[in-house]
Order: sequence, then C-alpha cells, then structure tokens
Amino acid sequence: MERRLAAVLIADVVGYSRMSEIDEEGTRIRFHTDLHELFEPKIATHHGRLIKTMGDGILVEFHSVVDALRCAVKIQQQKAERNAALRPEQRMLFRIGVNLGDVIVEGEDIHGDGVNIAARLESLAQPGGICISGTAFDHTVHKAEVGFSSLGEQQLKNIADPVRVYRVLLDPSEAGKVVASRRPRRRAIILATLAALLIAAAAIDFAWQWPFVPQRPSVAVLPFANLSSDAGQDYFTDGITDSLIADLTMLSDLDVIGHNSVFAYKGKPLVLADIGRDLGVRFVVEGSVQRIGDQIRVNAQLSDVASGDHLWANRFNRAAADVMAVQDELSRQIAEALGLKLTQSETERITRPPTANLEAYDYYLRAEQATRTGRRSRLLEALALFDKAEALDPGFAEAFAADAHATAYVWRSAYDDVLQSAPARKRAYEKASRALALDSALSSPYAVLAVMQVVDRRYEQAVTSAQQAVSLGSADAEAHMALAYVQLFSGNHAEAGAAVDTALRHDPNLSAINRYTAGLVFYLQRDYTEAIDSFERARDGSPGNGDFVIPIAMAYVRAGRLDDARATVAEGLRLLAGRDSLADWRLSNAHFRNEQDLAFILDALREAGLPEWPFGFKGNEHERLHGEEIASIVMGKLLRGKTEPSGSPALMQIERDGKAAFRSTTQMVTGTVFVNGDMLCEQSENAFGRADCGPIYRPANSPAETSYAYVNSTKVFYFSPVK
Repeated sequence: MERRLAAVLIADVVGYSRMSEIDEEGTRIRFHTDLHELFEPKIATHHGRLIKTMGDGILVEFHSVVDALRCAVKIQQQKAERNAALRPEQRMLFRIGVNLGDVIVEGEDIHGDGVNIAARLESLAQPGGICISGTAFDHTVHKAEVGFSSLGEQQLKNIADPVRVYRVLLDPSEAGKVVASRRPRRRAIILATLAALLIAAAAIDFAWQWPFVPQRPSVAVLPFANLSSDAGQDYFTDGITDSLIADLTMLSDLDVIGHNSVFAYKGKPLVLADIGRDLGVRFVVEGSVQRIGDQIRVNAQLSDVASGDHLWANRFNRAAADVMAVQDELSRQIAEALGLKLTQSETERITRPPTANLEAYDYYLRAEQATRTGRRSRLLEALALFDKAEALDPGFAEAFAADAHATAYVWRSAYDDVLQSAPARKRAYEKASRALALDSALSSPYAVLAVMQVVDRRYEQAVTSAQQAVSLGSADAEAHMALAYVQLFSGNHAEAGAAVDTALRHDPNLSAINRYTAGLVFYLQRDYTEAIDSFERARDGSPGNGDFVIPIAMAYVRAGRLDDARATVAEGLRLLAGRDSLADWRLSNAHFRNEQDLAFILDALREAGLPEWPFGFKGNEHERLHGEEIASIVMGKLLRGKTEPSGSPALMQIERDGKAAFRSTTQMVTGTVFVNGDMLCEQSENAFGRADCGPIYRPANSPAETSYAYVNSTKVFYFSPVK
C-alpha cells in the first residue's frame, strides 16, 4: 500500500438531485459539458490529474497545492461568467474543497483522510465558492490572487481532530486579505443571550416540578500509552486498557464507552473537553504502561472533563506477574473515586483473575491484538494463539469466549482461507459453549451463539440468546449489535433499530462489520440518509475491502443517486476482482425470515448494476439446458475444464449417487450434487451448508476443449464430460 502527500480537490454540484428531478437528461448534459469544457482543460493547465467522477462529484489530485487552489479559483471565476449568460434555472453551481494531506494510493485511485477532509470542506463551501484546510492555507497564502476568511477550527464529520478552515474570497477587491470570520452583530448577540436565559429559566422551572433523578456517571477509558522501549509491547498495554474497560462495563451504575470509539484516539493529542463532547462522557481515564524486564509500572488518572480536575491518580510499581492484581486495584479505585457502591457480585467479578497462568494470559492478549486488526493473516495467527492459551489453562473462560468471537467472525465473513466454513462453525459453537460452562455470566458467548443461531434460521433461540447477552452486558455494544443483527434477520425492524441506537450510545465508533449491520437496519427502515452514513463508515473503517463498498449502492439507489450507485458497484467489483454477484447475496443472506426484506435489497443492487453471476457472466437463454439434459451430462461423470476469469484448470468428479468433489487451483470442495428443476446444485459444508445452485449452458463460443458452462455463486466453470 502506497501513501503520499497530495493536494486534493473535490467539487460537487449544488442541488443536483433537485435539478435532475426537473430535467434529468438536461442536467446530466450540462454537468458533462462543464466537466469536459471547464474542469478538464483547467486541470490539465494546472498539472492536475482527474482521478474520477462520482455521480455529480469530481476528484482531482495535484502535486502542488498552489496549483490546486489556482485551478479551483479559475474554475469558479469562469463558471460565474458562464452562468451570467444563462437563465437562473439553467445555472449549475459548484462547491469546491481543497486539502493538502496524506492519501492512500491504490492503482489509479486515492482515498484516506486527505480525501475525506477535502470532501468535508467542499460541503462547507458556499455555492460557487471554495473552502480550504489550514494545511492548504499555510502553503498558498499570498501565492494566489485571492483573499481568505478564517472560519476557525471546525469539527468535520468522521474526522477525529478539528481542522482549521478558510473560505476563499474571490472578489478581486479582497485579494491579499486574510480576515477573521465576521462576528455576529451586537443585536443578534443580545437576542441570543435573552433566548438562552429564557431556556435556562424554563429548565429550572421544569426541574422544580419533577423529582430529582441522579444522572448515571459515564466514563471513557482512553488507550494507555506504551512507554516501554519496545513497540512490540503494544499488545500488553492495549490488554490493560481493554481489561479495565471490561471490568468497568460490568458495573451496573456506570456507562462505559466501548473499545472502538476510545481506540480511535490512540497515538493522538488528547483534548479532554473535545473527547467529552464527542463521546458524551463526564469522566476520562488516561494512563501509561512501562514494562522493563519482569517489572511493570502503571500510571493512571481519572479526570472530570467539564472542570479539567483530576479526581484520582495512582502509580503501581509491581512485578509483571502481578499485572492482574494491578488491573483489579485500578478498577476498584476508579469505581470508588466515581462514588459507586459495588454489589457483592460486582466486587467478586472484578477481583476474580481471569487466569492464574501468566503465560496463558500473554498468549490471550497477543491473540486479542491480532483479532482486532481484522486481517485474514492475523486472524489465523489469533486462532493459533488462543489454542495455546487454552491449552495452558483449560479453565480460562475469557480466552474461550474471545476465541468463539474471532472464529464466528471468520465463519460469518466466509474467510475459507483462514478456516473453512464447517470447521469454523463447529469451533465457534464449541468455544462459546465451553466459555459458558466455565462462566455463565459472560455476555460475549451468548452474542456469538445468537448470530450463529439466526444464520441457522433458529429465530426464537437466536432472540433469546441475544437478549441474554444484553442482560449480562448492558453496556456491551457488541451484545447490542448481536441483538440488532438477530432482530433484523428475524424481521423485527423496530427492535433492531432500538438495539442499534443503544449500541451507538455505548460505542459511537462501531467496528466496520457492526456499521454494516446498522446500515442494513436503517435501509430496511427506509432511513436512507442514516443507511448511507453507516455503510460509508463501514467502508472507511475497512479501507480497500470491497465487501463494505458494494452495500452502499443499495442505499444510493433508494436515495435517487443512481449514478453514484453504479459507480460504487463498479468500484466494489474492482476491489473484489469481480467475485460479487446477486447470486452470492441471495445465498449468503438466505436467513432473512421475511423474503421481501431480501428482495428489497436485491432489487436495489440489481438496479445499481450488480451482475446476477460472478465475474459478470451472462448466459444466453437459448443455450440453457433443462433438468434432464443436465442430469444426463454430469451425473456419474468426470468434468474437466477451466474456471474463469483466470482460465486455470479444474476438475469436478460426480458419482451416480451424487457424491462429488470439485478441485481447482483455488478451491477444493467435497459434498453432494443434485439437479433441482433446471439448476445443478452443490451442497457442502461451505456456504452455511446451503445448496448453491446455478444453470448450465451449451455456449456457442465456449473456450477450446470445453462444451458447457456451469455457473453458481462462487464459480464460472467451462467443462466437457470425460466419461
């Protein structure tokens, strides 16, 4: 993966959807006219590179941010001249954002925060205007014949740190000026103050009329800093942070922010007031860990974000073997500083060490760090590390629970190169059951069981398991998202939406797979704005993962953004090398209890351009075989041929009783084969045990030495029967 510093320009048409509703064809023609006659010449003149158009948006990269700004200025000035000669309803206005920042390069495309910030700046610009970031301003001030108006630091959507923003002043009379944003007039300030006083008075009056309800304390445990000289000790430091979060989450009178949201701050400058506002918490825990040989030093402090006061602080210097005792003391002392009265069971759970075997605990922490990356290679490593931890301590309930969660993720994501579907399913069930046998108060194994049960279409059991997970982990966002997933596929949309809302309160920055689930929930509730936001966050949380790109298209279609939908599908298919298809979506989501829910998804993806079969295969219905023909050609035969698009050799042996094996350079599948109607079906332990069916054709243009084409959700197989 290549990264580089780049100047990024993003332009977007103001009110494009509204104009398209009035005159779709004319609007599109005007956009392309501006693209070819205005943008492209100016981009070339200023040494830029047009990356792509995104519906009504344009993404451009420059080596020089000065060139990027000058290009933006020329475009807006010339566009204003063109608009002056047109009737108001024919005028097309653009907003432009310019940023200088780090981008990720993938082929001809770029993405990352450098691009995201430019997009957010564009949305802040006035119609016909330009906004730039502070980094762009620092390099362009006095180098373009324009002025600048500072808008101060802005908290941009999905961008962790505030960004300095400047509005470009295009009027020639303001060239060279750098001014602060205009202050509100004194009369407006007086009116706003009076309004605030009236609201405050009303709130006080309301409070006197209702009994006082104490507010639950809320806390965010920020990632502890690794002060060891060895960066490889990150897993140990992160483990202490996660253990503290887990301990505090068990307390019934405390709201705790989840892992994904707090770890977004790892390695970044911390401004407590901003963190409190962004995460909606009153208290923050910060700390550091230093591991030297067999000794550890842990520093921690609890702060009130409103006042900035330190309510508690402590330093622990202990042997590394005492790490779990340190975690116990940390949790208890923070709870006391917050004024919490722990129940006997809460005290027992906090003081009970997860394992007495330090080596097993070390393997567990390493496995958890590998799991959090979500990368296939690291997931394989994680499962091996969990095995080692469990072998050293067969009573280590948390290790079995975490193992079940990681294995279920592998199974749910169909990562067959990590662990094939059948053994992954078996392992997840066994590990979750073992964890509950050791500690029935753990919520995570119930969440794992719930997801697996709903995929098996055991809806009532799945809902019961998910509700048990939530009752045991009321502050656990993962438990609430498991409930959302189960309720979604069970057809209970309102209950799924409520579970998502609760999960977001506990972890505003959900993982990519949970954001995807939230997107599906909002989509089926017909809330396409929230669906798009959730799907886009899932994509941004797992860069380069096509599985989280294509889902955005269904929401774009329903929101009337058909061009964006088709561009999104094209991008997703590029990332997935053409493997995705409607057939794959139909098979992997067959556990929707309400068939109309799945149909509502498939209809939108079809309109967005997702093909019926993988690799864009299209069969001619005149060349399609019927059931009896299929049976006579394949049953009891060895089929020899090649798979597309690679053209690699493949064999399929089918016995007369239906037992079959398929082997190629990338697949080895055993199972049974049968004919259902006019489809050939393969049933194996893959694909959640579901039959994967598809047609067979006798194409006129079949590749050499092959006579037939068989396609299903995973393959395009050109073959000839050998015997």
